[in-house]
Amino acid sequence: MGRVVRAMAVSRAEQREATRQALLAEGQRRFAADGYHHVVLADVARGAGVTKGAAYHHFDSKAGLFRAVLAEVQQELGECVATAAERHKDPWEQLRAGCRAFLAAGTDPAVRQILLVDAPSVLDWDEWRALDEEHSARHLTEALAALAATGTIADQPVEPLARLLSGAMNEAALWIARGGDLRAAEQALDRLLTGLHTPHRRPPTAPPRPQPTPSEQRGH
Repeated sequence: MGRVVRAMAVSRAEQREATRQALLAEGQRRFAADGYHHVVLADVARGAGVTKGAAYHHFDSKAGLFRAVLAEVQQELGECVATAAERHKDPWEQLRAGCRAFLAAGTDPAVRQILLVDAPSVLDWDEWRALDEEHSARHLTEALAALAATGTIADQPVEPLARLLSGAMNEAALWIARGGDLRAAEQALDRLLTGLHTPHRRPPTAPPRPQPTPSEQRGH
């Protein structure tokens, strides 16, 4: 009997998770295609093949569903950026590749509409900044701190630098999403990053050994 009860509990948990994932997938599709203000939660439930009550059980409102969808979009974008960076061993090239991947994400309809267009207006400023900090700005700050520690960029407070760079990339990604030239944005990014890069210095050489004086030579 105990096994049957446990199996039924697992089955119900799996069904709840399947329902939640179906709502998230349908929500992302509709938010990306139509924009937040044109989406109706009942239509999302119908498209996902579940009842409206089930939608409200998992997400208490359209805003609640949007927040969950946004978190998934940000996580997917973060994984995309990390994957692009991890293809390189050099930390500087990791930074360049990650920044380029972020810009390229502006061509993704879900990133464009959900993350870049709707999120800043649907969420209040503090909530939006907290999400951006968790998924983007914190990692950029850590990367810049590592580069400053190795002398790849000038030793400086990296937090304001990360905020400036993050803001510039957000604006550039939105510009790309609205039809801007990705290649032109990548070239501008490279010029911006090149300005941060310090010239490689040769490692210090050992000082020349002093030559013996004439008296020292006579003493041998």
